Amino acid sequence: MRIKIFGPPRFSFRFVSIWRRNFLVWRKFAVPSMLGNLADPALYMLGLGYGLGRLVGEVNGMPYISFIAAGTVCYGTMNSATFESLYSAFSRMHVQRTWDAILNTPTTLDDVIIAETVWAASKSLLSGIAILAVISVIGLADTFLVLWIVPLAFLVGLTFASLGLVMNALSPNYDFFLYYFTLVITPMVLLCGVFFPVAQLPDALQAVSSVLPLTHAVQIARPLVNGMVPGDLLTHILVLLAYAAVAFYVALVLSRRRMLQ
Repeated sequence: MRIKIFGPPRFSFRFVSIWRRNFLVWRKFAVPSMLGNLADPALYMLGLGYGLGRLVGEVNGMPYISFIAAGTVCYGTMNSATFESLYSAFSRMHVQRTWDAILNTPTTLDDVIIAETVWAASKSLLSGIAILAVISVIGLADTFLVLWIVPLAFLVGLTFASLGLVMNALSPNYDFFLYYFTLVITPMVLLCGVFFPVAQLPDALQAVSSVLPLTHAVQIARPLVNGMVPGDLLTHILVLLAYAAVAFYVALVLSRRRMLQ
């Protein structure tokens, strides 16, 4: 049966087999993959936290390394999901033609896109747990509330995996992804309170920051790391879910147009 380009997602549990296929391939390179996902955010946290932290002192009533720890968790999970949904997914779709092979089975493109989204979110979850372990080892997570960062990492992964798959469906080659990192990911890291309070920005940039998904992730993670319940928790979660849902549908439509026509 021909799938309409703009039709609703057709969910099925066949995506689990595709997720498992990606997991089995990743398992062969799990150690270097995890080290790569962990090293960058951990070095930022430790380098800036201890180095710049000696100059900055406290930020919003907390040591700078504690302030940056929550932002680093969100930054790391975002990066993990983004790289997986861009470079790895593009390799499977365009270079290795893995998607074409999968589509010769009873699975559908919808199953593939769902599997890619959940798989990228799963990798971001592992990255979030690894960074959280580093935070715990250095004594910055001494409250049970910090465990809620684990499901948050998966939600952040779903959000940025869906956004990344939109770019994946549009990309003609790997170089295209540089535009996404330069124009979207890097400004988001600088505007969303990862390294410094959003309140330090001009009013216009604060308004921009308030609608970006990474801001809402940081607004949830930072209180949790410091043993507090986030304010406006439901609002932040709904914003992330909305980004994930809309981006997933757009990615699905664009992928259908690219693969099925």
